[in-house]
Amino acid sequence: MLGKDRMEVEVQEAAPAPEILSDEDVVDRVREGEVDLFETLMRRYNQRLYRIARSVVRDDPGAEDVVQEAWVRAYTHLDQFERRARFSTWLARIAIHEAWARARRGRRFVSIEPERANPMTDPVSRESDPEKTAADRESASVLEAAIAALPDLYRGVLVLRDVEELSTAETAECLELTEEAVKTRLHRARGLLRRELAGTMRAGVYPFLGARCDRMVAAVFARIRPGTSARANSKAAEKRRGAGRPGLTWP
Repeated sequence: MLGKDRMEVEVQEAAPAPEILSDEDVVDRVREGEVDLFETLMRRYNQRLYRIARSVVRDDPGAEDVVQEAWVRAYTHLDQFERRARFSTWLARIAIHEAWARARRGRRFVSIEPERANPMTDPVSRESDPEKTAADRESASVLEAAIAALPDLYRGVLVLRDVEELSTAETAECLELTEEAVKTRLHRARGLLRRELAGTMRAGVYPFLGARCDRMVAAVFARIRPGTSARANSKAAEKRRGAGRPGLTWP
């Protein structure tokens, strides 16, 4: 019986895992004529190159121009990649040099029109909590503004080390610095960033002003003056605020 059961069991071989090519393998195959594979590299490193460029040129359209030009230069000089460094490091250096050049000359390339998000097809818009998405975006904006406020000397080091998580050695090679210089600049950048974020938080965390303050005033007066409507109290609060009196003061 046991033998019969074994005969009736179908052994299904697991499907082979999709081949994941290393950067160097992709480069070799692109050199051999499989140009379409260059897209693999672009999708792996578009985010990194954009962040690098953005840390130098400090505006979105300019950063996109830099990334576009960096990819073109990388492709046209692919034969110069000699594997003495990782491909990602070689690529980052191209982007950094292009960003530095753009910052000096201010030239532009073919613009890339941003695609309008479609809420019916965008998986993020379908699955994400709108309030959480808005909060995340606001937090990211605060962090981006704090990084943008850093001096040029420190901003690139911070982005490569703390955002892209490159090693000290890789960051030094990309920025043509010594490892000691990278460590020193990173330490100072982190300190400046902490102070910048602390100032922003003190000024902007849990604001309760304007209309929100007016509603609170109206609600409180509706309870301590039961005969007065909340609408009338709200208008009175707005009038007091407009006259320069703080919203949460007694009449």
